[in-house]
Amino acid sequence: MTTWPDLLSLLLRGEDLPPEDTRWAMDRVMAGEATPVQVAGFLVALRAKGETVAELRALADGMLGVARRIEVDGPALDIVGTGGDRSNSVNISTMAAVVCAGAGVRVVKHGNRSASSTTGTADVLEHLGVVLGLTPEQVVAVAEQAGITFCFAQTFHPSMRHAAAARKELGVPTAFNVLGPLTNPAQPRFSAIGAADPRVAPLMAGVFADRGAEALVFRGDDGLDELTTSTTSRLWWVVDGHVSEHVVDPARLGLAISPREALVGGEADYNADVARRTWAGERGPVRDAVVLNAGAALALAAADGAPVADVDAAIRAGIERAEEAIDSGAATAQLERWVTVSSAIASS
Repeated sequence: MTTWPDLLSLLLRGEDLPPEDTRWAMDRVMAGEATPVQVAGFLVALRAKGETVAELRALADGMLGVARRIEVDGPALDIVGTGGDRSNSVNISTMAAVVCAGAGVRVVKHGNRSASSTTGTADVLEHLGVVLGLTPEQVVAVAEQAGITFCFAQTFHPSMRHAAAARKELGVPTAFNVLGPLTNPAQPRFSAIGAADPRVAPLMAGVFADRGAEALVFRGDDGLDELTTSTTSRLWWVVDGHVSEHVVDPARLGLAISPREALVGGEADYNADVARRTWAGERGPVRDAVVLNAGAALALAAADGAPVADVDAAIRAGIERAEEAIDSGAATAQLERWVTVSSAIASS
């Protein structure tokens, strides 16, 4: 029988945990059967040893095992970042998600309020008029009627409250900080994930590969949990259980290089205004970052599980679709439809 002292002793010796032991620990945490000291000790020991793909997947599977799961018809896309890059940037993945939906790809976005930046996904969507307080059934209905929906993490993962005290008191990143992008309750077919931690990004790609999922994991070489326009980015393309690593150069894709500081945001009202202006066609560094990230996500969806011989060409084609969605007014119309549908369903 597994015990906390046995498990922690393994980690302190620098040994990797068998998946069943990692799952045992996560099940205890999710059930509220672990004390804050046990949770903190486990997370710190695991972080100090260095998580493996198998351990990270076992944690994510344990979290999904007690989540309020949903099913959305047809292929769908999530585009989200882990946070933790301390850039306080505008909500690039949120803007990119709306652009992707405007380009015709169904989006099931997973996220929460801000934990490490000024304004999180939920904060800015709320300010834009999207209704967040929906039941899982209503979230599915919004996806079907609007083409985009939002899975508010606190609604779908209530068991994570049992780890809140330990995580808050620790005040340092742990494996739990990267579980969000791996635990979308709809488990959409396509995932485009930004990871701030260079050590964790390939591990997340490994989890998607282990699941047989279709995903992109990326990190800006300037530290952003996005594909950046200030320099190159690393991208891990996951298809059919295999991971290939690529370098994404915005200049090579026809985008202007701009300083990371050009993407700094503010409070929810400021970021919401930036989003509206970007969807309305305003040009500049924010638009470039949005179409780059949306373009990569659209490239993943367009590949539809097939190998991609020329990643630059695939992303370039995705960028063209993203720009068309903005310039045609489809992105702005997409937001308006999302607001209208979520409001109507919430009041029905």
